[in-house]
Amino acid sequence: MARGFADKVVWITGGGSGIGAALARELASRGAAVAVSGRRVDRLEGVVAELDAMGARAIAVPCDVTSDAQVAAAVRTVVDELGRLDVAVANAGYGVVGRLESLTEEEWRRQLDVNVLGVVRTARHAIPELRRTRGRLVLMGSVIVYAGVPGNAAYTASKAAVNAIGATLSAELAPDGVSCTTINPGFVASEIGQVDNQGVYHPDRRDPRPARLIWPADKAARAMADAILRRRREAVITGHGRVIAFLGRHFPGLVARLVRRRPSAK
Repeated sequence: MARGFADKVVWITGGGSGIGAALARELASRGAAVAVSGRRVDRLEGVVAELDAMGARAIAVPCDVTSDAQVAAAVRTVVDELGRLDVAVANAGYGVVGRLESLTEEEWRRQLDVNVLGVVRTARHAIPELRRTRGRLVLMGSVIVYAGVPGNAAYTASKAAVNAIGATLSAELAPDGVSCTTINPGFVASEIGQVDNQGVYHPDRRDPRPARLIWPADKAARAMADAILRRRREAVITGHGRVIAFLGRHFPGLVARLVRRRPSAK
């Protein structure tokens, strides 16, 4: 068993399902004590039960990242109960879908409040603790920032902001010995395709993403954990994600032509 996170304390927002839950299991398997946060307490408790069965120390810390007070309280709870904070993963997020002119101002505000300000709140309250441990901050972006996919302006804008924040924090925190890793996954098994524009989960909704490209969450979590351990500034996860990132950086015109052929979200 890999023990690269032995005696480390990890806090993961959006830790009740998908990438967050998979990352919790992976880091616990590498020796970490793990705190998972999110809005759905039953999901958090389910993840904690899994980690307990693995022999890991784990706690559930309910938290809505749109509340600054709840985020601050979550950090205090993690430190009070687990003794320190070595890794903070700002993973909570969802996707607003629709052509720009069809989206309401409220949909835009909620998208940015969760995906951007939620990251900011998580980072702002975690950083003082991470300075004490010379720890690691992790922000969850997306490879969509390398391709202007029709019908995804709000989500893409939010993840582009996360990438910009990550680049800035990487420079700001380096003198304190704190790393900031921005992870840009491609398609990974999660519930994101089943969450509507108001952030409500619909278990019966079909995931519109191409099934043949979706990575299992545990496979993606292993690659993410490796990037966090190595304190990489940026990590692109999944094979198709790396292709999209390469083409988006070096051949943006080609990517633009390709995405125009993709049916846009309504």
